Amino acid sequence: MSRIDEIKKRRTFAIISHPDAGKTTLTEKFLLYGGAINQAGSVKGKATAKHAVSDWMDIEKERGISVTSSVLQFEYGGCCINILDTPGHQDFSEDTYRTLMAADSAVMVIDASKGVEAQTRKLFKVCAMRHIPVFTFINKMDREARDIFDLLDEIEKELGIPTCPVNWPIGSGKQFAGVYDRKSQKIDLFEDTMKGTKMGTMKEIALDDPEISKYVTDDAKAVLEEEIELLDGASAEFDQELVDAGELSPVFFGSALMNFGVENFLNYFLKMTSSPLPRTSDQGVIDPIEEKDFSAFVFKIQANMNKAHRDRIAFMRICSGKFEAGMEVNHVQGGRKIRLTQPQQMMASERTIVEEAYAGDIIGVFDPGIFSIGDTICSPKMGNMTFDGIPTFAPEHFARVRQMDTMKRKQFIKGISQIALEGAIQIFQEFNTGMEEIIVGVVGVLQFDVLKFRLENEYNVEIRLDPLPYEYIRWIENEDVDMDHLSGTSDMKKIKDLKDRPLLLFAHEWSIRMTEERNKGLILSEFGRS
Repeated sequence: MSRIDEIKKRRTFAIISHPDAGKTTLTEKFLLYGGAINQAGSVKGKATAKHAVSDWMDIEKERGISVTSSVLQFEYGGCCINILDTPGHQDFSEDTYRTLMAADSAVMVIDASKGVEAQTRKLFKVCAMRHIPVFTFINKMDREARDIFDLLDEIEKELGIPTCPVNWPIGSGKQFAGVYDRKSQKIDLFEDTMKGTKMGTMKEIALDDPEISKYVTDDAKAVLEEEIELLDGASAEFDQELVDAGELSPVFFGSALMNFGVENFLNYFLKMTSSPLPRTSDQGVIDPIEEKDFSAFVFKIQANMNKAHRDRIAFMRICSGKFEAGMEVNHVQGGRKIRLTQPQQMMASERTIVEEAYAGDIIGVFDPGIFSIGDTICSPKMGNMTFDGIPTFAPEHFARVRQMDTMKRKQFIKGISQIALEGAIQIFQEFNTGMEEIIVGVVGVLQFDVLKFRLENEYNVEIRLDPLPYEYIRWIENEDVDMDHLSGTSDMKKIKDLKDRPLLLFAHEWSIRMTEERNKGLILSEFGRS
């Protein structure tokens, strides 16, 4: 198969949702259909005792939530699919934002009984900002659901995007009989699949088939016909161009847990999504089809995925060309040529060594501590081309970190620096001191627990966290600012990041305005660039 054919069969998407909407369960079912696993696990692990493949950290198995994004690849329907499963919990949203930078489309999972929730809104904003096509999967139809028209209305109002239902549910909860496919005008019937651990056989029946009364009550059929009529008049027409621009969201219904509607969704999704999209760089747009040379960017770093080796993996999204194991590339930000050794594809913590990969694929490369998030890797022919940086989101919680045993200083610095490079926490220092005083900033307070847990378990270091009263952080955009003579307010603190860039912490929002007024020409920014 030629390079172009390989690229065209790639699909790379992220799955986003509010916690507990069923995102990790849906991912599992995709893998089941892709033949990557033969029995799906579930997150909570009740009736099915297996843990989900994508949750591999001990803390994830303990709490039943996903805390890091994982990358999963499988083949299905002639396509090679890269799924980026993201943590739903808002305290880990930082990881999700960055992961969205590596995806070409997003699948938004919504709980049919709850509708649009806080985290869904946030994530959707990031998708809208980047014009990422969003596909909606309304999950948990096997439980009592809200009125479907109200649900669609809410999606449209809350997210500001029209919806186009591709199929339509017949009842919900105990009355859930299946979904009606608007294009084929057939009904896919719902049946039990051993609590969703096995693939179900798909049973289809036409709406006008006399046999239908065996499966769907006359009342349910009458309601369905009425709703379809309403739908034909009220909902937006399907328009591929609008979907591609992220201005129309196709909607699907099903139950990931019961494994219903997943295959149907997957088939449509592959038809409606595009192969890898171009990326912008300082040398203009890099088109995966036209550009023959290899280029990629690092969007995630994960340490200690393998306890036996204590290693770090840098995850890269390939943007153009073909990757070959052992090839020599430019590491632009590091200013050096490197060989990419032991490239791996992931199945969460299970890995396989890859010999080649193409634009759209996600690969993990062994990182001896040289990569940072946002780094560009490219073929020497492309010179020092850099992709647009990944924004660093402002932390909202800060704490001073102290180690309990001063003899373990070395492990402490190593542990905290490595975890910071993954991007889950940000480390700062007092402006005029070295690493003695370390301040940690996080997006959600749960990250402090993860930090403590990981330092103890992975680096054998005990720490104490003293919360600080600051809530706002600002990057200083001016290059020539004199920090010693900067006039601020009493609740302002001067700090610097690991690259010695100056920053300011504030306890109150009004202090930010005061500081800007007192220092004419000072430019403060809410986002940093990695």
